[in-house]
Amino acid sequence: MREVPLSKRVQRRIRARGEGAVFAAKDFLDLGSRAAVDQALSRLERGGMIRRISRGVYDYPRRNERLGITLSPEPEEVVRAVAKRDASRLQVSGAEAANALGLSTQVPARIVYLTDGESRRMRLGDQVVELRHTTPRNLATAGKVSGTVIQALRHLGRQHVDQSTVRHLQRVLSEEDKERLRKDRIHAPAWMQPVLLEIAGGGSGE
Repeated sequence: MREVPLSKRVQRRIRARGEGAVFAAKDFLDLGSRAAVDQALSRLERGGMIRRISRGVYDYPRRNERLGITLSPEPEEVVRAVAKRDASRLQVSGAEAANALGLSTQVPARIVYLTDGESRRMRLGDQVVELRHTTPRNLATAGKVSGTVIQALRHLGRQHVDQSTVRHLQRVLSEEDKERLRKDRIHAPAWMQPVLLEIAGGGSGE
């Protein structure tokens, strides 16, 4: 039986993931060499099926047929693909972290992720995504809810973290999240540690 060309196999996998999918060239290395995969993706990009977002990162654009427009990819999907490409860690930060936990209703125009990879900015439609290189300490809780809580409280600032903040997080966090928060509070600034312990249900001190 004649072997299916690499470009066809790559195309099938992309279609199977559906419109809106974001992926890195690394996702296809089980199908062929890096050079062959890059060539196949370049061919699909030239054909208009996929869109290049950054080096080695693409999306399968989602269209709004009613409006007749091509939508921007989801920022979180893009940064995850970039992190996979670079083998780096990520932690959402700033206003987006507060927004994710319901501590703010503000939709930030710029979404910031801390990373141990290179700093860079990407524009996705009307939104700017910034990857900001940081210290290992700030990434000790990367990818965990505890990390998002720490970054959200850091964004709010000590003077704006009060009992209403504590009660809100006590409501929205699971018991598993609270246990993780209790363990990970050592990675937070000193002023924040008693607050995290209180959120976790351990009072303001041990």
